[in-house]
Amino acid sequence: MKTDIYTLQKGDSDFRNIPAAAEKVGRYNELDAKSALRLRLLSEEMICMLPQLLKYGDGSFWIENNGRDYELHLKVTPDDEIEMDVDKILSVSKSGKNAAAKGIINKIVVAVEYMLYENAKIAKDDPYFYSMGMMDDPMYMMGYNGSMAWSLMSYRNNLEGSDEETEREEAWDELEKSIIANLADDVIVGIIGGVIDITVKKKF
Repeated sequence: MKTDIYTLQKGDSDFRNIPAAAEKVGRYNELDAKSALRLRLLSEEMICMLPQLLKYGDGSFWIENNGRDYELHLKVTPDDEIEMDVDKILSVSKSGKNAAAKGIINKIVVAVEYMLYENAKIAKDDPYFYSMGMMDDPMYMMGYNGSMAWSLMSYRNNLEGSDEETEREEAWDELEKSIIANLADDVIVGIIGGVIDITVKKKF
């Protein structure tokens, strides 16, 4: 099943269609009450990202499933001319200690902003490369802290190998307190063809 694609306008503040879509999917697929609630909670977590992401352009949201595998999709197409706080983006991407990067939702938003910055830089510095459509290749996604893409699963796995005990403990504390980190199987963030693409995955 795939829900309708809900259009999100830049600057929107009314997102009632998003949890309504989650409830519709739950009823249609006859999810038990616990699973239906989790799907709605995941949709509400995505709403938390929207005020920041819709500053950059219009978006769309939908949910789809294949059997027990569910995906919540959020796409935002940035305007041709976007304004970003480059100093903030670079300071967060380098240290991860900036207050703007606290919490899993904010880490996702910062990952998006860093990718937007890298995407714009590539388009400006090498327009031939950009025009050849390489940014449409899902394997070529500029990522957070130099990775090709940001994912919650990779972030969690990387923490286990961290040598900084204090930072690791703080990061695990954030994960434990985060609704999306506790409920989602993975959150995948990337830029494809200049479009922000966020997918939340959950198997019920």
